[in-house]
Amino acid sequence: MNVSIIGLGYIGLPTAALIASNGIKVYGVDINQGVVEKITRGEVHIVERDLDGLVQKAVTNGFLTAGAVPQKADVFIIAVPTPVTEGNRPDVTFVDKAVESVIPFLEKENLLIIESTCPVGITDRLAGRIFYRRPDLAGSLFIAYCPERVLPGRILYELEHNDRIVGGINEISAKKAAEFYAVFVKGSVFQTDAKTAEMCKLVENAYRDINIAFANELSILCDKAGVNVWELLSLANRHPRVNILNPGCGVGGHCIAVDPWFLVSQFPEEVRIIKTAREINDFKPSWVVEKIEAMAGDFKEKRGRPPVLGCLGLSYKPDTDDTRESAALKIARQLIDRGYRVLANEPNINSDFVAGIKNHTLSSVLRESDLIIVNVLHSAYSGVVNKAAENVICFAG
Repeated sequence: MNVSIIGLGYIGLPTAALIASNGIKVYGVDINQGVVEKITRGEVHIVERDLDGLVQKAVTNGFLTAGAVPQKADVFIIAVPTPVTEGNRPDVTFVDKAVESVIPFLEKENLLIIESTCPVGITDRLAGRIFYRRPDLAGSLFIAYCPERVLPGRILYELEHNDRIVGGINEISAKKAAEFYAVFVKGSVFQTDAKTAEMCKLVENAYRDINIAFANELSILCDKAGVNVWELLSLANRHPRVNILNPGCGVGGHCIAVDPWFLVSQFPEEVRIIKTAREINDFKPSWVVEKIEAMAGDFKEKRGRPPVLGCLGLSYKPDTDDTRESAALKIARQLIDRGYRVLANEPNINSDFVAGIKNHTLSSVLRESDLIIVNVLHSAYSGVVNKAAENVICFAG
């Protein structure tokens, strides 16, 4: 069996490495030539636990190769990004282009799987396009949708051990996809139709977004009421049926911060709670900036000058280099735009700049900042947070 994975990002590359580690030949495709060259050398371009060693071993053993152009395979997996536009509408351009790129290489008895997050109904739509272009494949090409459900920092483990949902355009497609995942997935694999699988992915992340929004809204209410939100949560969560999450500075990442908008866009009249939750979480970074500005104002009144602000963390979650939709990054940018001198540090990105923001060393941030704002609880910051100095403010959950 030969597998081709289109898109070698945060999901595609770990998936390729895991499949290759099972003795299956995998050919990865990415439009970024730099990514292709790194993987060809057995190197990785993202920070993920144990991924570097797995990729190096798979490349060395000849089970993982990469290129910029698709080629024939038995199984094709589409794992490209699906961002939202400025108006929060799904942009499936990358998925469309990825599917278009493999159409000439598809053969009878091939299996095509879409893992990218998509609006409900896109698998059936793409199947229609494929069969229109390639009528010779009708009835002999298997097409399915299988959403990923992994946690950055634990991607390899969760790819292997989490349960998977596969939804086919027909029963035989679902069965073929389930058989494929069973080769390298130790969790259970459940079969359904494509639309249900697509909806499952969106609903899972909308559920998480709603729960986070509740915690974030509580933090805003507690601040106004003069109540310590952390004490409140520790007491409220002693109720046997209450488990409120910790609030943070917002919600980032390519899943929770994005997927609910797919449902809002597709079902604008029906979706109300999901939309409100998304708006609450999108508002939280601005609220954090307002709180920082209030503290900066107090500092200026006492010292006669504006404070130097140290922003710790620019990725969207602890111990990753992923800055997609990062609330911490938005906060740093807003502070810079408002004229503050900001010294930012992101320990998981080995670069002088992160999305246009200078990446200072942790030691220089701690030494030169008047107010230190912790927006991401990276393990590198444990000593800073535990120190509990008066000039350290933690907004990370």
